[in-house]
Amino acid sequence: MSTKSKLHPAWIAAVVTFFTLVATAGFRSAPSVLIIPLEDAFGWSRDQISLAVSVNVLLYGLTAPFAAALMERFTVRKVVMAALTTVSTGAFLTTQINAPWQLVATWGFIVGIGTGSMALVFAATVANRWFVKRRGIVIGGLTAAAAMGQLIFLPGLTRLSETYGWKSIGLTIGSASLFMVPMIYLFLREKPADLGLLPYGAPADWQPPVKSNMNAAKLAVVSLKEASGHKDFWYLSGSFFVCGLSTSGLIGTHFIPAAHDHGMGQVVAASLLALVGVFDVIGTLFSGWLTDKYDPRKLLFFYYGLRGLSLFLLPSILFSTMHPSTLVFIIFYGLDWVATVPPTVMLCRTVLGPDRGTVIYGWVFAAHQVGGSIAALGAAVIRVKFGDYAAAFYVSGALCLVTSYFVLQIAKGKDTASLSV
Repeated sequence: MSTKSKLHPAWIAAVVTFFTLVATAGFRSAPSVLIIPLEDAFGWSRDQISLAVSVNVLLYGLTAPFAAALMERFTVRKVVMAALTTVSTGAFLTTQINAPWQLVATWGFIVGIGTGSMALVFAATVANRWFVKRRGIVIGGLTAAAAMGQLIFLPGLTRLSETYGWKSIGLTIGSASLFMVPMIYLFLREKPADLGLLPYGAPADWQPPVKSNMNAAKLAVVSLKEASGHKDFWYLSGSFFVCGLSTSGLIGTHFIPAAHDHGMGQVVAASLLALVGVFDVIGTLFSGWLTDKYDPRKLLFFYYGLRGLSLFLLPSILFSTMHPSTLVFIIFYGLDWVATVPPTVMLCRTVLGPDRGTVIYGWVFAAHQVGGSIAALGAAVIRVKFGDYAAAFYVSGALCLVTSYFVLQIAKGKDTASLSV
């Protein structure tokens, strides 16, 4: 098959992965929609409900390194199909809860593990297997799928909850998860070699990375042990910890409740958060393009610095109705939301080499979700104690500014351009 005369199957793999990640992001966006309805339905406190979100976010990250290794061992397709089935089970069980611990068990543990098995390491695995050229922009596009999930699901789930009750969210997500299983089985190919092809843009003498003989769990643990001796691993993990804390954990979980505290309707707030998704697609694709051309460390410096400044402004621009300053924040934060992912994925290849890049990213992504988990619960505790989220926004903003300095220390003295092949 000529890659010049026909569409390279790498692009088909990327499209299938994109839509799977869109659905996964939609599943994960539901907890932010559930907070207010569960408060109204059961009288639970915000920190009780947020504990389930915190566990979900944490397990989403801690599952990722093992999911990456399992994909190497048991194929991407089998792992993703099993994950979708797990998410469906957890979502359906959520409709039967009547106590906070049951929400933690279903949405926290079951859905968290299921979605974690389709975390952004799925995107990194596909990009690394199928692409040599255009890898940065592909990772950017697949990362943007998370924003598309918010765009499609958040306003609809909010309106669904207001019209048919909060249980309709679990039923919808459970059904959507099952629908995705045959799609993966039919359309997701494993790797270019299965079709007798090289990855997109690979030279004729390209050779795949040497496959480890370790089992999946051991590969993940050994990679962590070896990486922990490298300063770059800790810089990457620390920066991504702050990334998760300032995005999915704080804004992704608590923007709707924070806007509701200022008198804004839930559908309007959910629509604003979905608008973050619109601009995230643009920002992340552009970040992927920039990562293919410029030093990823300098890109991260600007991303974290500007994000920190914007968080300091947020408490003063939330109103009961749409306000121009709020809209400006949404646009800017959307452009910056996960623009950090393409340069971070690229830098993960500097720690133990390109062949371990995906597993290392799995652990770095785990740090991202630990940060998100702390923010999901911590911001709720701050809200209960002080009556608003201002302190949470200020602390997160300060951490972003500190991080903007430390990312410049990653892979210092190394030529990161050589790791793009």
